[in-house]
Amino acid sequence: MPNYLSIDTSAHASVALIDADTGAVIATRTSPKGNDQTETLAGYVRDLMAGHDQQGPELAGIIVGVGPGPFTGLRVGLVAARTFGFVWQVPVHGVMSLHALAERVLELDEVPDEFIVASDARRKEVYWARYNRQGALTDGPHVAAAATLPALPVYGVGAGIYEDALREAGAAPQPESFEWIAESAYLAKHGLKELAAGKDLSNTAPQYLRESDAQVPAFMKQAEAKEATA
Repeated sequence: MPNYLSIDTSAHASVALIDADTGAVIATRTSPKGNDQTETLAGYVRDLMAGHDQQGPELAGIIVGVGPGPFTGLRVGLVAARTFGFVWQVPVHGVMSLHALAERVLELDEVPDEFIVASDARRKEVYWARYNRQGALTDGPHVAAAATLPALPVYGVGAGIYEDALREAGAAPQPESFEWIAESAYLAKHGLKELAAGKDLSNTAPQYLRESDAQVPAFMKQAEAKEATA
């Protein structure tokens, strides 16, 4: 049976092998750290596929998280997915990483009529998006200070990190979700729903939502401007 390889590096390096027919998770692995995507991702993919006799060209496709997330970590997953897709000649499908958090909310016994998922964007900010109880995106994704979020239940690691700021804003951070990050198995669950509904997921452009911390120095910009007008 064909399987999907799912990759997300918007928070931690996370990979999963998913049965394309049933959506069942065959195997998954997620790093406990959030800054080792470059060191761990390729090994995770290799070990996961080798451990289940999965050949790359036999995949049904690759589902990859497009963020939002930090520049370096997010790029690692996207470059890897695109490279694998090119080499193995299989389609690559892009899915917003926050959808993975929303899928976890939908598994709870009680799902609010409206809710927010939030991941850590650093700088005292969160990446966030708003959903209805059916899991449909109604607003976002955005990056903003936690204190500016709507007064709704908030799920995800961002809710834990910025619990006090969210409560002061009238939001309701949900403690059971304080360790939740975007994981590849949940990303694939959402991606398979969208593919089954006929949605085009061919766009794998990263959703950074803000400029990189690494900026071109002013003197280099001036030199480039002089060269362009010379």
